[in-house]
Amino acid sequence: MVSRGYKGSHQQGSLLVDKNTHASKSGDEPLLIATQTQAVVMVNKDRAQAVKDLISNHKVDLVISDDGLQHYAMGRDVEIAVIDGKRRFGNGLFLPAGPLRESVSRLKSVDFVINNGALHAGEISSELVPKVFINVGTGKEKSLNFFKDKTCHGIAGIGYPQRFFDSLNALGVHVLPHVFADHYIYSKKDLEFTDGHPILMTAKDCVKCKEFATDRMWYLQVEADLSDDFLKQLSSKL
Repeated sequence: MVSRGYKGSHQQGSLLVDKNTHASKSGDEPLLIATQTQAVVMVNKDRAQAVKDLISNHKVDLVISDDGLQHYAMGRDVEIAVIDGKRRFGNGLFLPAGPLRESVSRLKSVDFVINNGALHAGEISSELVPKVFINVGTGKEKSLNFFKDKTCHGIAGIGYPQRFFDSLNALGVHVLPHVFADHYIYSKKDLEFTDGHPILMTAKDCVKCKEFATDRMWYLQVEADLSDDFLKQLSSKL
């Protein structure tokens, strides 16, 4: 897997990301992918070079680029676009006035359009399914009903924090929401709540909190539910 390492401090050349890499250097998403999938992850501002280095130094026959659709210097055999099923294309304007990087018509040329969270004609439905709560410090697991009817702090430094809070509410959690900027780098002081309530966060937040984690901190492990038909179509293209 290759990534530009958005919000990471690494600037020159390719960086091989593993569980010991600091999120502030690689960016949170490459570190999350490396730790949760054990895939070989390479960060480089020049993703085309990252692909070359990945192939040269590691025995890979498939390279996935994270968020690389507009990186046209990098060749590709299959293009997959993911759409927020609820917010869709927002106000329909381009950055910075709106959420779009390219015209919506660009979707006509990709191989697959995945709809995250809703059903829409011509798009493949996907949903993030909660699986288990995992303690950030100890790795101990608890079932999805463990925090039901309990008051908990909800921490979200992601693109759409309300999606996470809605997931917690659906599990019966009484959420005290705390919204941080997307890709925010946490410090210990950010999470020093004096009331003793559990602290629940996303996996993306978790990778930036392990160095100062306490037994009050938990993250919600989720998995993407994709249709078998899509996986068969993708396998056929590959």
